[in-house]
Amino acid sequence: MKRSAGDKASQIVIIVLLLLLCFAVIYPFLYMLAISLNEGRDAAKGGVYLWPRHFTLYNFRIVLGNEIIQHSYWITIARTIIGTIAGLLITLLAAFGLSYRALPMRGTILGYVLLTMLFSGGLIPFYIQLHDLHLLNSFWVYILPSAFSAWNMFVMMKFIQGIPEALIESAEMDGAHPFRILWSIILPLSKPMLAALGLFTGVMHWNDWFAGAFFVSDQKLIPVQTFLQQLLSAQDISAVLGSNNNVEALARGSSLANVTLMSIKMATVMVSAIPILCVYPFLQRYFVKGVLIGSVKG
Repeated sequence: MKRSAGDKASQIVIIVLLLLLCFAVIYPFLYMLAISLNEGRDAAKGGVYLWPRHFTLYNFRIVLGNEIIQHSYWITIARTIIGTIAGLLITLLAAFGLSYRALPMRGTILGYVLLTMLFSGGLIPFYIQLHDLHLLNSFWVYILPSAFSAWNMFVMMKFIQGIPEALIESAEMDGAHPFRILWSIILPLSKPMLAALGLFTGVMHWNDWFAGAFFVSDQKLIPVQTFLQQLLSAQDISAVLGSNNNVEALARGSSLANVTLMSIKMATVMVSAIPILCVYPFLQRYFVKGVLIGSVKG
């Protein structure tokens, strides 16, 4: 089928616009990577845009050798893993139960869940609630408040309702109890949907800095994103290096003269961003399929 000159021109314009959009998204990441891999004093002179002019790994050695960052990294990893599993499990159980149309008071419960999506009590009542539940300054302040998502529950419920009822009815006739149905039928068929929602939940936990900044005052419990938020507002490199013995040991063999606060900031950004970017390729196949299924069935 031959295309007209207008179709070819419009296609070229679309391709150029998409390339410009991709460049606008990727360039800031490449710029930060180049600064983090360049000597700090040299990068401060300017002219470093896409690749380092004087390559060095010393910025990453300082960041990865800092005990505060190491500990906040483990807090973030533990929070992401536990929070994602807990969020998917609790939300899936609620969605599975509410998918039964004969459930007593089902409409009332769904209305209450929907109400929480439209209105909230605000930050101060939420803070008071966390205080009364003794969750402030605790690791569980990252897990319990976000263990249930109303939006994810509705997506899961619609997906489960799209599974042929004959499968569930045949399992019930064979004597399968609800948890066996959930484990043997619902879960195997819900992998794409769970992968998509799990990726959303995991990214939310990994990137969240708000909870650590407002609900935690113990520096040993802050996640890496909260530390990064504190670092980006710092005015002195001592806020990064502190009195860390490991960093001092690294500094004995090299001079700190080439290290700047900006180079340390960029290295910290890379350390906090690269791991979650590496997860996406492994879930891309399920992610695309899950989003398409949710868009059709939702």
